[in-house]
Amino acid sequence: MRRLWLIFAQAVTVSVAVLFVVNTLRPEWLRDTAPASVVAILEAPAGAERTPAAGSYAAAAQRSMPAVVHVFTSKKGRSQRHPLLDDPLFRHFFGERLPNAPEQRESGLGSGVIVSPEGYVLTNNHVIETADAIEIALNDGRQFPARLVGRDPETDLAVLHIEADAGLPAITFSAGDSLTVGDVVLAIGNPFGVGQTVTMGIVSALGRKQLGINTFENYIQTDAAINPGNSGGALVDSTGHLVGINTAIYSRSGGSLGIGFAIPVSIARNVLEQIVATGEVTRGWVGVEIQDLTPELAESFGYRDVEGALIAGVLRGSPADRAGIRPGDVLVGLDDKAVRDPKSMLDMVAALPPGQRAVFHIRRGTQKLELAVEVGRRPTPPASR
Repeated sequence: MRRLWLIFAQAVTVSVAVLFVVNTLRPEWLRDTAPASVVAILEAPAGAERTPAAGSYAAAAQRSMPAVVHVFTSKKGRSQRHPLLDDPLFRHFFGERLPNAPEQRESGLGSGVIVSPEGYVLTNNHVIETADAIEIALNDGRQFPARLVGRDPETDLAVLHIEADAGLPAITFSAGDSLTVGDVVLAIGNPFGVGQTVTMGIVSALGRKQLGINTFENYIQTDAAINPGNSGGALVDSTGHLVGINTAIYSRSGGSLGIGFAIPVSIARNVLEQIVATGEVTRGWVGVEIQDLTPELAESFGYRDVEGALIAGVLRGSPADRAGIRPGDVLVGLDDKAVRDPKSMLDMVAALPPGQRAVFHIRRGTQKLELAVEVGRRPTPPASR
């Protein structure tokens, strides 16, 4: 009996030792890897087709997101010198040979839109205007150095080009300016550098002008959230087609207040085609300074109405000067189109090709004159540095 008890005790001791070793070295052997669920859960089968939610714009976003890129810019700069280094007394004791401020690179970010499989990218001029180096990052993680093809400061647009071995996802343009107020739009870009972001809103207004943002203005206004970093990104319709390039916001805090502006696709396409073809945008110019004809000015000049654009100044030697236009004249028509205000006059003249002769319908006191003007080429504003 004693022998049987010893055998049993040894077996138990060995079993406990084995259990201890296994629990220490391989605890997963002692656990159930797939415990039974205590809650009944209904789960869709793996690989089941997802049905889009009612009112979802996922298809439009997925169609356009690959063509929206991140634009990273950098330029050389110097850090600020300490004020003491420019103090005459300090320099008297420590000498004139003081170290210059060390060079550093200033970085910026924005967004862009691939508009052609050949590698052309549309963005805002203010995103790349002062950059020494530009880099494009695609939504799939690829990165490319970018070359500036041309820019148009007066619409705040610029065209970049990247070289890629594989195909590039180009966005589809909408058919002209097909938007109406109340249409749903999506704004896609890289706000604050957090990564690609899609926001949704409606078209709040069309044809916004005289905002003082650029020389030529005809903005789409939207309440889709647009923030710093969205500049140059895409505004697309509910089918994912490009309708505008996001460019500016009205804000008192620097963030979105629901008033954003985008350049219509018709203007963006015209600028794109001209820059790709010639490297610049060509517009008509006659060399006059214009202003609104207010009731007070109209009364002082003896006019009964305020329609037209008042010629406030004429540049000496300009096409307008050679044609006989004088300060104080009121432009009421251009060829067969009526001029109602300075903005419409500026747009009409800019649309004329340089070298073409246009008939300016002028009121000068009680006289009505028709003067033939040979349109010149509008100078391109210099880049700011």
